[in-house]
Amino acid sequence: MNIQIDWKPDKSSQIPVYKQIVEYISQKIGQGEWPIGTRLPSQRAMAEQFEVNRSTITSAIEELTSYSIIAGKHGAGTQVISNTWSLMLPVTQDWNRFISNGFFEANNRVVQTINNMEFAPDILRLGTGELDHHLFDKKQWKKVLQSVGSKIDSLGYLEPLGLLELRQALSKHLQRQGMDVSPNQILITSGALQALQLISSSLLQQGTTVFTEEQSYLKSLQMFQSTGMYLSGVPMDDEGLQYWKIPVKKRENSILYTIPTNQNPTGITMSEKRRHDLLDFCDKNGLPVIEDGAYQELIYDQETPMPLQAIDDNGMVIYLGSASKTLAPGLRLGWLIAPEPIVQRLGDVKMQMDYGASSLSQWALTEFLNSGAYDENLASLKEELKSRRDNALRVLDEHFKDIATWKKPAGGFYIWLTFNDKINVEKLFKVAVKKHVLLNPGDIYGFKQNRSLRISFAYLNKTQFELAIGILSGIVRGKSWKK
Repeated sequence: MNIQIDWKPDKSSQIPVYKQIVEYISQKIGQGEWPIGTRLPSQRAMAEQFEVNRSTITSAIEELTSYSIIAGKHGAGTQVISNTWSLMLPVTQDWNRFISNGFFEANNRVVQTINNMEFAPDILRLGTGELDHHLFDKKQWKKVLQSVGSKIDSLGYLEPLGLLELRQALSKHLQRQGMDVSPNQILITSGALQALQLISSSLLQQGTTVFTEEQSYLKSLQMFQSTGMYLSGVPMDDEGLQYWKIPVKKRENSILYTIPTNQNPTGITMSEKRRHDLLDFCDKNGLPVIEDGAYQELIYDQETPMPLQAIDDNGMVIYLGSASKTLAPGLRLGWLIAPEPIVQRLGDVKMQMDYGASSLSQWALTEFLNSGAYDENLASLKEELKSRRDNALRVLDEHFKDIATWKKPAGGFYIWLTFNDKINVEKLFKVAVKKHVLLNPGDIYGFKQNRSLRISFAYLNKTQFELAIGILSGIVRGKSWKK
């Protein structure tokens, strides 16, 4: 396409002329006027059109290239190569305001109660997103930590992106999932949640709309709202998020957050066709994507679907991974995968926030990956969780078949149970706590009131699960609690 330039920089402005040109080109790309593949005029031609020196154009082109927004193509000049995340880099974010001014809003009172009650004695945690502590393999961990102790010489601070050896090990591990990423595209974070905090505080502008599934883990957090974002729910079906229902008028200045595999809290796994169609839609509409892959490796009944990141050709997707669901949440390790300029920006912000994730945890995870212990642990964990899921489905069928519905998840931790009749789940939550059963009401994950529960089969053993469901069934079928 022939590019029409009908704008000139303001040479009297305090903003450097080359910066004005960077912003102008970024806006043209971000608004879809110059789509991916668009060839820019020669530097000489742009200098004439902008009425500036060629050295000014060179400075602007170099900056845009460093953000991976444009790139020189052999024999084809300079072309637009990204229209999503990279466009956010030229904007300077006041992330210090996020850190120093107490931006976090208080959690929903039900979420606060759950957080406080999870460690109460004799509580049956029926909705928790954590693995059973008894699945912790002491023998395996002892072996790994002994090996780590013999290999490391110190536990000093690590480089901004995290331990190189860990990023190299993750690069190899992720290749088996179809993700061809270099160590320089990986940022080690203190859990996947910190990755979301980094994105919200240093990439996104206040007022950004974050689209997500109508029932979403993100809805139970106040983190995005605390930084001035707006959450907007998108309906789901059995194949996943119905992307075509994202409002057309609200796509500008917006992103998509999705958990396509073993979605939290519903357990739905997006179909392969829906994944490709979703990415085509996001590419067409310039809608950046955050893919949460916390449960990506926990598929039991079918071939594990390719992550969105693995089928993304245009740098649309930032991928979040974690060791919390497959190994141990106490490691506090996650990882973020993105184009290098994004990773560098976020790595710099992370260093100013906490100066890096635990060095010991990073060495331990490196050893797990390189020794094969991670794969061994994952195989046995999937077998155990599949057995617990099948037991959970049987128990639910015995107690709730006539009064509720649910779907069989392909993996993950959760079953999304919805009562047939109207029921006050918040009141049910309070009554259950008195009987030492801790629930996760569906309301904390939804954009409107519902009559659902997130049921986890990962934390309680089979006997405990059956006991908790029996107590819950007795409460639901009783009359007195409803008054």
